[in-house]
Amino acid sequence: MKMTRLSALLAVLAAAAAPALAQLATPLPSPNAAVSQTVGVTKIEVAYSRPSVRGRTIWGELVPYDKVWRTGANAVTRITFDGDVTVEGQKLAAGSYGLYTIPGKTEWTIIFNKVSTGDPDYVADKDALRVKVKPVAVEMKELFTIGFPAVTSGSATLALSWERLRVPVSITVDTNARFLTNAKDAVAKAKADDWRTPLVAARYLYDNKLALDDAARWLDRSIAIKATFGNLSVKANALAADGKTKDAIATAEKALAAGAAAEQKPSPEAVAALEKKIAEWKK
Repeated sequence: MKMTRLSALLAVLAAAAAPALAQLATPLPSPNAAVSQTVGVTKIEVAYSRPSVRGRTIWGELVPYDKVWRTGANAVTRITFDGDVTVEGQKLAAGSYGLYTIPGKTEWTIIFNKVSTGDPDYVADKDALRVKVKPVAVEMKELFTIGFPAVTSGSATLALSWERLRVPVSITVDTNARFLTNAKDAVAKAKADDWRTPLVAARYLYDNKLALDDAARWLDRSIAIKATFGNLSVKANALAADGKTKDAIATAEKALAAGAAAEQKPSPEAVAALEKKIAEWKK
């Protein structure tokens, strides 16, 4: 009986250990990596693997010219856009894509394929977009690397770099249009006592001279919920820009009073800047 119980216990322990053993990771010759970049309000994420040169001839041998390459090792490289983008002047919808390439001596084809997971065979009829780009010579890079060497609020360069070659891909986003869409949704869903969300939306629109009717409506909503140094300052600047100097001065003075009475004071720099504007408007 004791042996039976011991055998049963050992069996249970072995079963419990099996999942742990199955999860034990071993080093990959081409380690997995991930990189993400926000462009304006659009996030781009890339999951890929990083093969090494290890003294081999890469272009034209390990990676043949004029044949589809999965752009890494282990599995297909996945690139995800959480908003619509434009790649080399061509539109690409938000979503996840397999990033394939066709290397050439003087030109590469960059492929965004609808199959983005696993280690699938490449299927051309699932391509969402193909673009052509020119490779450039760079200093030696042992590990294959995907990165974003140049980024602005509305554009980014996606760079594929390995050995002595870099392949730059231009990506642009309509940040203003996407922000306006996001702002409309956020303001509509904001709670009744939330004065910050409409203020953030209105401030961006005023700063970028975008959808000023929406900006004015959202700013007035913020002030109606709670008049603060922040929203009254934005209102004063908007009135001054509209040529309503007298109203701008009165509103700016209300902003200073609100700031002085607030538990969390505005910064001295912000106060000084507004006081300077009041003096200029009074002239």
